[in-house]
Amino acid sequence: MADRQRLGIGFIGSGFIAQFHIDSWQAVRDADVRGVWSPNRDHAEEAATLAREKRVGDAQAFDSIGEMVEAPEIDAIWIAGPNHARIENMEEIVEALDAGANLVGIACEKPLARTVPEAKRMVELVEEADVLHGYLEDQLFSPGLQRGREIIWDRGAALTGRPYLARAAEEHSGPHAPWFWKGDQQGGGVLNDMMCHSVEVARYLLTEPGAPRDSIRPTKVSAQIASLKWTRDKYADLLQERYGSDVDYRKRPSEDFARATIEYEDQEGNTLISETTTSWAFVGAGLRLRSELLGPEYSMENNSLQSETEVFFSREVEGEAGEDLVEKQNAEQGLMPVVGNEADAYGYEGENRHFVRHFLDGTQPKLDFHSGLEVVELLMTCYMSAEKERTLEWKPDNLDSFVPAVQQGTWTP
Repeated sequence: MADRQRLGIGFIGSGFIAQFHIDSWQAVRDADVRGVWSPNRDHAEEAATLAREKRVGDAQAFDSIGEMVEAPEIDAIWIAGPNHARIENMEEIVEALDAGANLVGIACEKPLARTVPEAKRMVELVEEADVLHGYLEDQLFSPGLQRGREIIWDRGAALTGRPYLARAAEEHSGPHAPWFWKGDQQGGGVLNDMMCHSVEVARYLLTEPGAPRDSIRPTKVSAQIASLKWTRDKYADLLQERYGSDVDYRKRPSEDFARATIEYEDQEGNTLISETTTSWAFVGAGLRLRSELLGPEYSMENNSLQSETEVFFSREVEGEAGEDLVEKQNAEQGLMPVVGNEADAYGYEGENRHFVRHFLDGTQPKLDFHSGLEVVELLMTCYMSAEKERTLEWKPDNLDSFVPAVQQGTWTP
């Protein structure tokens, strides 16, 4: 390990998130993208070509996960495929390792799994693999968020007391691929897809820098889910036009709005509050990430759409729809914010540098599969709270057997 100078990275998955990671690799030193596997060979070839074009590694498409893990140029795996394939992907990795292959580490995209038993299985598998592991939560590595947190704790908290209220939200007009809209494959709706980000961001802001994760602990959870937009006839029809008859929000809807309040307690017994909201029903310039941190004599606010650059196009400027200004872009006319480097602004660059450095140094990241498991436990408690329509004490019974009604296809908005 001490002689290792660079890491060769293999991606499981070739879609939107994998391509975001590949783009971010232009700012990652000491590692190269060397492989891509996807169940769709053409898509794997496209992602590998993208990596070569961006000069982030001499990547090739592999025919199987096992073949990629066994390849001598692959040192670590980034799991960035669909949620319903998580365990299958991990089992194939472990099978290859048991057969004699070697890896330094495995990093997995959010959420770690769709249910608590699945998340525990992911932890079991990575421990069986006996490798370093990381939970990929990009928003914790957003430069603006990190710098704001550092200043708040160094100045405001140090002089007037710790922060006590954090708010985090992620909103956009809906995901890109059909499986995201299918409750059984994705594991739910927008709560499972995006509140995993917001829950972690709020917790991160409330946790003193350098303190262990368990220095604050959840005590109560209250949540609500709803379908505000996509079950309306017009939009249910639109989903079917885009993604086919398998996505039928009249018969099997998922929530497009969720909110949660999580109460924490610190080591001195102080009450801390996390307020999170998330939505697939937001119509604005594009993806909006918002966070706030409040304490006795200070506050912090971050908004990804408050950009340093804006452009304006009159109604005379017409063109094809795209996402060249901001992710999940909803318009091409009017006053539009421009996010100059989304891979940096959303945290992908910092995230990948972080895990590459740990894997290269042979040190276990604190943000690991166990962190991912607790996030899944919190999300499932949110679903349970929403179904019971009441606040739940942490940690509720029966989490190991709980499957959200949205995932089962029995939820009625």
